[in-house]
Amino acid sequence: MKYIILLTSIIFVVIQGQAQDIKKIQTAFENSYTFENDNNIENSIRVLKDVYLDDSYEINLRLGWLYYQKGDFYESQKYYTKAITILPYSEEAKFGLILPKAATAKWDDVIDIYKQILIISPNNTTANYRLGLIFYNKKMFSDAYVLFEKVVNLYPFDFDGLLMYAWSSLQIGKSKEARILFNKVLMNTPNNASALEGLALLK
Repeated sequence: MKYIILLTSIIFVVIQGQAQDIKKIQTAFENSYTFENDNNIENSIRVLKDVYLDDSYEINLRLGWLYYQKGDFYESQKYYTKAITILPYSEEAKFGLILPKAATAKWDDVIDIYKQILIISPNNTTANYRLGLIFYNKKMFSDAYVLFEKVVNLYPFDFDGLLMYAWSSLQIGKSKEARILFNKVLMNTPNNASALEGLALLK
């Protein structure tokens, strides 16, 4: 019986310790948000580093964001990568990692991360659209077309998707399709300059 009582006491102490730890972390996050709102990124980082746990997804994710805000893109990548290591299927950490990668013009890495997101979530419209923009700017119009087509199939009256789908259609010679799409853009946003430009090129 005394062993049972001893074990119960140990469990209680462990749980109580965990509760104290989580309270410290919650307070650190609260203070971190306050400092960030005051544009004090250094202290926003410091309060989290004071309670840092190597296996905490949330702390690593938050530090990735804060170091990005600070302009320290190397540290930002490190913490976002750590968050992904902890939870490999996390889309939010991958989207986070794209920020410092794009800021340092590591476009091949950015493309690879978007592809990783689309393996996990093929219909993620944000990933499809942004990757489509990268391909379009690289003049990879056929690849861009496929991605924008998916966006429009999922959100048929979305302005951004329709506009880029129209331009991609124009670039790969699908003039009839482009005309229809540009006119749909004008239904969504009357007198849109980009859509009018596209239609002018089709005359």
